[in-house]
Amino acid sequence: MKEALVSPDLSVTVRESAIPEPRLGEVLIKVVCSGCNPKDWKYPTYAGETVNSGDDIAGEVSKIGSDVYEFKVGDRVAAMHIMRTRGGSFAEYAIAPASTTFHLPGTVSFEEAATIPLAALTSSVALYHNLKLPYPWEQSKTRTPLLIYGGTSAIGTFAIKLAVRSNIHPLIIVAGRSGDTLSRLLQQSQGDAVIDYRDGPDAVTVGIQEALEAAKAGPAYHAFDAISDGSSFRTLSKVLDPKGHITVVLPEGDYRSIPSSMTTSLTYVGIVHTSAPDLSALKGIRLVAEGNGKDLGFIFSRLFGKGLAEGWFSGHAHEIVPGGLEGLSHALQSLKDGKARAVKYIIRPQDAVKH
Repeated sequence: MKEALVSPDLSVTVRESAIPEPRLGEVLIKVVCSGCNPKDWKYPTYAGETVNSGDDIAGEVSKIGSDVYEFKVGDRVAAMHIMRTRGGSFAEYAIAPASTTFHLPGTVSFEEAATIPLAALTSSVALYHNLKLPYPWEQSKTRTPLLIYGGTSAIGTFAIKLAVRSNIHPLIIVAGRSGDTLSRLLQQSQGDAVIDYRDGPDAVTVGIQEALEAAKAGPAYHAFDAISDGSSFRTLSKVLDPKGHITVVLPEGDYRSIPSSMTTSLTYVGIVHTSAPDLSALKGIRLVAEGNGKDLGFIFSRLFGKGLAEGWFSGHAHEIVPGGLEGLSHALQSLKDGKARAVKYIIRPQDAVKH
């Protein structure tokens, strides 16, 4: 099979590799589409390694390992690969645990499905594992303000979809030029609002405060920073209750400016496959993830498939990268340069460069 290896400088080598064999509890998937995520360029760059760094898979089951009972050869599926292990998604075949694999209805394209696994599971970890918000099948019975910074990112948009399903309102979303695309997801009657970050941190602070006052829902105790740069979490910390909880996504950030009275946690999607990371070297993170993230990964993966079939859940806006695996280097460089605005890049390994 053809497999793409990403180097620290983001150049990509496409080589012939053996098709991996599924082990206990694993599924071998013929990859039709793979999504690209920021970690796909960060890992090779920061670790100084040349690897197949892809984790988002959409395709057809080719083979199953022992103890796999939900899937059979030929099933249309999407899945999240275990980060930093063999069988990544930048290849014609990839490996995923059955636990984070889910069925796709015929109405959902592989391109759309490839936008879902890693980003949607990240949002699930943030809202339900870290912030302890009511699950989508429970429905919140009280007004629970939730602040989300970076609402048009894939992670932010999936967080909005899940929060709405959980009946969590008001949702105060900080977004940019694509913020108007969120109007179809939000419920203005519930006090949901979008604040434009381009107006500057001070204006965003005032905008969030005014939105909370207009919603008459009391102080906000929960915030999800899907961007996690300096201005984003500092802005959220100014409007959150002093005993509130901010969960962030970048382990390399310095969060010591967040008041010590608040809880600051790292949203680490890897807990759906492995144990919580060692946070001792992180700056300002004050909560180590606890509980069984593997159960969360299993349950929410099934929920994604159910939501796609029922129509209340959907993938993210996406853009097909020309040239298949040969176009991967350009896609990752564009991610690094911040050129992906409210879209996810999709690689189709079977596509070839047109000469």
